Amino acid sequence: MIFLTTLPLFWIMISASRGGHWGAWMPSSISAFEGTCVSIPCRFDFPDELRPAVVHGVWYFNSPYPKNYPPVVFKSRTQVVHESFQGRSRLLGDLGLRNCTLLLSSLSPELGGKYYFRGDLGGYNQYTFSEHSVLDIINTPNIVVPPEVVVGSEVEVSCMVPDNCPELRPELSWLGHEGLGEPSVLGRLREDEGTWVQVSLLHFVPTREANGHRLGCQASFPNTTLQFEGYASLDVKYPPVIVEMNASVEAIEGSHVSLLCGADSNPLPLLTWMRDGTVLREAVAESLFLDLEEVTPAEDGVYACLAENAYGQDNRTVGLSVMYAPRKPMVNGTMVAVEGEMVSILCSTQSNPDPILTIFKEKQILATVIYESELQLELPAVTPEDDGEYWCVAENQYGQRATTFNLSVECSVPVLSACGQGFAHVLPLLEWFHLSHPESLGGMLSLCITLVAPLILLESHCAAARDTVQCLCVVKSNPEPSVAFELPSRNVTVNETEREFVYSERSGLLLTSILTLRGQAQAPPRVICTAHNLYGTKSLELPFQGAHRLMWAKIGPVGAVGAFAILIATVCYITQTRRKKNVTESPSFSAGDNPPVLFSSDFRISGAPEKYESERRLGSERRLLGLRGEPPELDLSYSHSDLGKRPTKDSYTLTEELAEYAEIRVK
Repeated sequence: MIFLTTLPLFWIMISASRGGHWGAWMPSSISAFEGTCVSIPCRFDFPDELRPAVVHGVWYFNSPYPKNYPPVVFKSRTQVVHESFQGRSRLLGDLGLRNCTLLLSSLSPELGGKYYFRGDLGGYNQYTFSEHSVLDIINTPNIVVPPEVVVGSEVEVSCMVPDNCPELRPELSWLGHEGLGEPSVLGRLREDEGTWVQVSLLHFVPTREANGHRLGCQASFPNTTLQFEGYASLDVKYPPVIVEMNASVEAIEGSHVSLLCGADSNPLPLLTWMRDGTVLREAVAESLFLDLEEVTPAEDGVYACLAENAYGQDNRTVGLSVMYAPRKPMVNGTMVAVEGEMVSILCSTQSNPDPILTIFKEKQILATVIYESELQLELPAVTPEDDGEYWCVAENQYGQRATTFNLSVECSVPVLSACGQGFAHVLPLLEWFHLSHPESLGGMLSLCITLVAPLILLESHCAAARDTVQCLCVVKSNPEPSVAFELPSRNVTVNETEREFVYSERSGLLLTSILTLRGQAQAPPRVICTAHNLYGTKSLELPFQGAHRLMWAKIGPVGAVGAFAILIATVCYITQTRRKKNVTESPSFSAGDNPPVLFSSDFRISGAPEKYESERRLGSERRLLGLRGEPPELDLSYSHSDLGKRPTKDSYTLTEELAEYAEIRVK
């Protein structure tokens, strides 16, 4: 049976090859709005020799094979169609003229699909064409935007809607185009496959503000309620512009600093933080932070942010100023100058902001500058009064630092030579006289004595408290001497470099050194202070002051209280006894014009090596005895007296009333 059916068809194909051929033409796709209609243009052909009396045709939906029983859209022979197409389909073309155009009305989404045409010429002359048309039911206009929209370059945006319904014609309008440009309607256009579209154009030059703008198109059908809208967002490409960045930043040293850079661009930019050409951080983002932990002055400077994409770049800078207290001032060294020379002292520091720099000497301001990092102090011709310790102080609102330095002023060469050679044999006497009568020794000689050899001053001494002994050695010298403390009984020498035991401080020409010894209350040692510089060496055994304090330290607090109570009781007893006897005191005890003063010392004059020290002490003792002004050859007796009980010269005084005393007379 298949063979019998195929054979006639084969003969039909052969016969068709002699003239026309079976074929059909229709658009491969066509679209229409939901609720409207669509006309699917169609033409077909068949062999010329067939010459049928009547030509019929059938439209199928989604399948070309009758044996699959596809839904019949339209059938000219019987007018029997599928229920989905009842009242919705009709043939617009004349089949006799080989026109198979189909009209579908009241379109709904389920009608979208493939449509096939089958020619029926009678008998075996029936043919289903493989060509078909795909119907797309839409409900939005099609907005066509160019693939790349670049800021500053004119673009054309079109709105296209199908116009294939002969019964309803669409009208187009733009939505949200304000500020972009005025639209122009191009009109109805025929497409390549015979379909029709309605087109409206919009021309404008986009700006960066237009990026992301929602542009709409509306299709409406007159005398109906049908309206369809479509929208498209503009993707405008533009180069970066840095829109967010810190202003100049001031930060305190050690604090946290966060620098922000934000850019506007499409597409996103590559953000880069740089300093002095070095990349610190980079990322593709809208904004980028640069965090600096515990900033230091080394991070002070200018930071740059670079933003770039395929369409351009932008960059901006921000200054970071790290505020900090002054660093320790630097001075051009401790200096030694000869009297009369010019001395220039430079003090410099670093800080932010610049500091107030001041140079002091003995709390007196010598020079100062404001908001500068250097200070120059010039002394045109130095004098001995310029000798001493100086301070350079730097200060701003974040702190203060200071540095000390010394200026040593020496005698000029001729004076030093004369002092060191010609007057060497009189130096001890001149030094004693300089201490006793500083006002009477003037000019070059006084200057020479002051500046050459060390001089240990009278206030040098040792004192004890409980189990601690402190020895004070005050030396006047120029240049600055080295000081050492010698303990002969222990064969120990302690110099000023041993800071655990010796503390030294210089002020002008005076150098004060303090030796501290602990655990010495029972047997305080002998202490000799020695001072040495270029022009000589001096030594002095330091006397102990406050011997009674040693006693109290030995007997302790309880013993001291007991002794004090006994002393009070004795005084009260003697007072009451005197009142009872009403005896007047002997005239030999009446005070004269110069009452004797007690002075005790273990020091002995023992020859030439210590003559200078004895004479110096002689001057001091003369001041104690009120004998200032007499020559040094005055014979003065020294007495180291044990003030024990001694008989008085007054025979009327009772034994129990004896007073403790001793006499010191000047011959």
